[in-house]
Amino acid sequence: MTLRQIVHLPEPILRKKAKPVTTFDKNLQTLIDDMFETMREAPGVGLAAPQINLPMQLAVVEYAEEEDEELPEDAPPPKKKQFVLINPEIVKTSDEMVMGVEGCLSIPGLVGEVERHESIQVKALNRHGKPVKHKVEGWMARIFQHEIDHLNGVLFTDKAVRVWKPGEDEETPLD
Repeated sequence: MTLRQIVHLPEPILRKKAKPVTTFDKNLQTLIDDMFETMREAPGVGLAAPQINLPMQLAVVEYAEEEDEELPEDAPPPKKKQFVLINPEIVKTSDEMVMGVEGCLSIPGLVGEVERHESIQVKALNRHGKPVKHKVEGWMARIFQHEIDHLNGVLFTDKAVRVWKPGEDEETPLD
């Protein structure tokens, strides 16, 4: 696998709507694997193709739900779930909105408070071109919305009610 370079603002591709993926070949599979590796190395929980300078409707997400406080301390951490979203579309959103702090691998050094839907339903294609639907809520819904925004040229700073440089002791959630 190859680590890809993550582009930063003001790179123009971050502001453009990405093109649909139409070819599901070996090159796409390699790209998806590279994106997961690049995201982990960054480190982040999601990565969209425009962030590595590719104008494609493709995003990857890898995230583990919060640890259950009832589990013993020596229990293994929760297994991370992997999602490949190709040509994704949000088809249903909750009325409930929640505020949360977001960061972005393409906007290092800044975080912001962004209001997002508490839950969403997304239809997309998986890495093999098969249709999939995902119903996600909470932090996972936030990650999906953030990544789908990237595919439409929208950044978290466009939606943030407040943006700031986090202090050294402040955890930075990154896509």
